[in-house]
Amino acid sequence: MEIKALCDQVRQTAYDIHVYHGNGHLEKVYENALAHRLRKMGLTVEQQQPIQVFDEDGTLIGDYVADLLVEEELIVELKAVKSIIPEHIAQILGYLASSRKEHGLLINFGSYKFQIKKYIWDSERGKGGFSGGGIISSIFFAFSVFFEAMFR
Repeated sequence: MEIKALCDQVRQTAYDIHVYHGNGHLEKVYENALAHRLRKMGLTVEQQQPIQVFDEDGTLIGDYVADLLVEEELIVELKAVKSIIPEHIAQILGYLASSRKEHGLLINFGSYKFQIKKYIWDSERGKGGFSGGGIISSIFFAFSVFFEAMFR
């Protein structure tokens, strides 16, 4: 499946979950709901999936655990907080760089507004450049698409 279509499918499914369940549940409830609905659509979804982390020279240095890995290419980081903050963005960007995955979604179910941001790691800019200072500004070409829908 093309990544844009995959992201659209995850985005719509997450939105539908937010409409149905609202905010106020624990993150795990939303994780289970999203995984369940995506699997019903025939997608491969891994929950709490260990993803390998590599150093700048390609050496495996450990693992982190993704909330969801969809179709082995899309990292989905879920939150159930009042609002997405810079630390959440840094988290998903770090996951993308370290795992060398290109696509990630950051979804917040905790607000009365549905929040989702899409990030893309630009592998062309990142080649051979996992070093030094401004990792976010120098490695990533991140663009975010921010969708909000108010439920009142």
